[in-house]
Amino acid sequence: MSQLENTLKQLRLSGLLQTLDVRLQEAVANRLGHAEFLELICQDEVNVRQQRLMERRTKAADFRGLKTLEDFDWSFNPAVHRKEIFDLATGNFIRQAKDVLFLGPPGVGKTHLAQAVGYEAIKMNFQVLYRSIFDLVRDFMKTGHNRAAASRSWAQLGNISPSNQMIIRFSCVSRIRRSLKF
Repeated sequence: MSQLENTLKQLRLSGLLQTLDVRLQEAVANRLGHAEFLELICQDEVNVRQQRLMERRTKAADFRGLKTLEDFDWSFNPAVHRKEIFDLATGNFIRQAKDVLFLGPPGVGKTHLAQAVGYEAIKMNFQVLYRSIFDLVRDFMKTGHNRAAASRSWAQLGNISPSNQMIIRFSCVSRIRRSLKF
């Protein structure tokens, strides 16, 4: 292992390390200047870090399976308004600190759409924790009436500022400002 590879590992620049050989060849072949070469390898590092952040946040969201808006069968349930869902996927309701409630019987697409909107929020650098109503009830049943325990059970959200979180509420109906009924 070369001294450069050791240094890159010490600096935790694994993205740069992964592409260095290819970028060196590209720099020679295209006669890139030092600044252009440096920009390319730095962008490689940024790309790897962004991808890893997406992977960590998607895993932390605890989705049941990765659901996307592209995978949703819009013809399956014509009561779902595509424009409203894509409006939610912009993340504006998160920035405006508004709540969203998905209502409907089983099997109409609520879970898929909630997770897909959550995934879009992750792409916009929001942190997401997916919980079904059953997960919420289970979590609160475990903690009973102990507020401290309930707070600890939600501590997995980490240090998320109110302006940087997406909450799709299944309770607190009096606080709902927008609901989607399927």
